[in-house]
Amino acid sequence: MAEQRKTNGLDTPLAARQRFWPRFSPNPDLFGSATEKFARFMGTPQFLLYMTVFCAFWLIWNSVAPQGWRFDDATIGFTALTLMLSLQASYAAPLLLLAQNRQDDRDRVSLSEDRARAERNLYDTEYLTRELASLRLALRDVATRDYVRSELRNVLEELLETADGEELNLRAKKKNSGKNSSPQTGIIEAVAPQQSQQRKNTSK
Repeated sequence: MAEQRKTNGLDTPLAARQRFWPRFSPNPDLFGSATEKFARFMGTPQFLLYMTVFCAFWLIWNSVAPQGWRFDDATIGFTALTLMLSLQASYAAPLLLLAQNRQDDRDRVSLSEDRARAERNLYDTEYLTRELASLRLALRDVATRDYVRSELRNVLEELLETADGEELNLRAKKKNSGKNSSPQTGIIEAVAPQQSQQRKNTSK
């Protein structure tokens, strides 16, 4: 049997090392929201009032209370209070930075969304502008109401002139045929309507 050779190349994944202590991986969203709530509370007047009352009570108790009841002696400069306030400050700074980082991430996302919305609005505005320009160019070739009225008026005038001319021709033909006068020459004079009416009256 062929001996199985162990390969340690780049294509061979390394075995996962077992950890003695399990990896601590809290939920970042839950931890971040709790951090922001605490950071917001630290920036309120209530927190300052509570801290002032707490420190005043600490100092008065350790200064006025009997010696056996004191837990932080004033002769050594209130070491426990100083240590507690230092720990609070050391934890408050990272919490505030974490809350600020989350706020910066939200601001960055909102800015990107606003930029995308502004780009969409710009594209929509350009599209509407092009459509309005094309409509204006198309309306130049469309007949307007005044143009249609003028054309209809011209056509009506032409029809009336044609009807008047045909009526005059028919009257002239009837007159010539009724009198049996000299042979027609084929030329009929165009007479105005008022003059033809006067000739009728004189013939009667």
